Amino acid sequence: MSELPVSPDDLRALATLFAPGIVADPYPAYARWRAERPVARPRERLYVLSRFADCEAVLADPAFGRAEDDGARLGPGQARAAAGGAAAPNARSMLRLNPPDHTRLRRLVSRAFTPARVRELSPRVATLTAELLDGARDGPGEQFDLISGLALPLPVAVISELLGIPPGDRARLVTWSAALARALDPGFLITDEERQRQRAALDEFAAYLRALLPARRRSPGGDLISALIGVHDSGASLTEDELIGMCMLLLIAGHETTRSLIGGAVLALLRNPAELAALAADPSLTEQAVEEVLRYDPPVQMVSRFALRSAEVAGVTVPAGSFVLMLAGAANRDAALCADPDRFSVRREARRHLAFGHGIHFCLGAPLARLEAAIALRQLLPLLPRLRIRGEPEWKPNTVLRGLEHLWLEPAPVAGAR
Repeated sequence: MSELPVSPDDLRALATLFAPGIVADPYPAYARWRAERPVARPRERLYVLSRFADCEAVLADPAFGRAEDDGARLGPGQARAAAGGAAAPNARSMLRLNPPDHTRLRRLVSRAFTPARVRELSPRVATLTAELLDGARDGPGEQFDLISGLALPLPVAVISELLGIPPGDRARLVTWSAALARALDPGFLITDEERQRQRAALDEFAAYLRALLPARRRSPGGDLISALIGVHDSGASLTEDELIGMCMLLLIAGHETTRSLIGGAVLALLRNPAELAALAADPSLTEQAVEEVLRYDPPVQMVSRFALRSAEVAGVTVPAGSFVLMLAGAANRDAALCADPDRFSVRREARRHLAFGHGIHFCLGAPLARLEAAIALRQLLPLLPRLRIRGEPEWKPNTVLRGLEHLWLEPAPVAGAR
């Protein structure tokens, strides 16, 4: 193994990946980075990976895990972890833990958040999607915003109903989640005003969830919070801090990423009319198309791990105590992963990607995100060939949890019409 020298040039290049203007299309910059510096060391204790095989290997390697205070240690110019940084200060988020604590917590949560429970949601997701689409298209004029009309309220409603969050409280959850999603970006991009909102969101979100628990303990229902309270494993159960951390994680991850997935899917299809036509002609390709969107334009663009002990990555020694930042958006478009990776194709069998992570922290909510996106696409398919994008898509400022703020759609001109 060899030691990689620190490169100030790499640090300057890394900063360009977070430039505000790059969020609409970071992939050309990722391609240059991957070609020029596949393994980089921009500063002490920070390594950056962009090839699929290297990122996948780190995510599967037990030598790499979570640092208890990783968000605090990463300074200006370094990316925070793409998951786990939004946990409440005293909450124990599953994504911030290593085995054996992570193993115990994930096993407990898995007993409540089962694949069977997700499959049972299918009819309700279909009903909500139909209602939201009808409402969005019944507004004034013929145009509608896909994000505020469907991509945001659908996953918010689904995860809120699953956890038993009253409808009247959901707007507050969206506000808190937006502030905490932004908190995952590197510190130099975040203003003092945003930091204040993030601290307030953490406190208010945790206090809200803590206030729900006594009633659910007294009178358990069919919701997921009640199920999480009731799970046991060899006499162990979730502590109150663990419950709050898990509920916060499920509520944020349960809608922020799915919102971006649905928005990204519609954007990719409308920008690639031949692929939209192929999907409309064969809706059985819907699940495959969702996987291609996850590969082509993943909602989570970056993930990080902490070296619990010294290890080798791509022939380079990564000392214990170092952070490894993985550019998932770049890795998913690695030519070593698939042919013609910058082309969007609904016929591609794109089951290998890093959109949901890899290894022990693989996203527990992946089946729910896939279900919601597939149902939304199936119901949108009859409409999309008759629609076009109005104006330019508007993006959230986030670089780690990247997604659309607005995507306005309007009727496309009828061929031959004057």
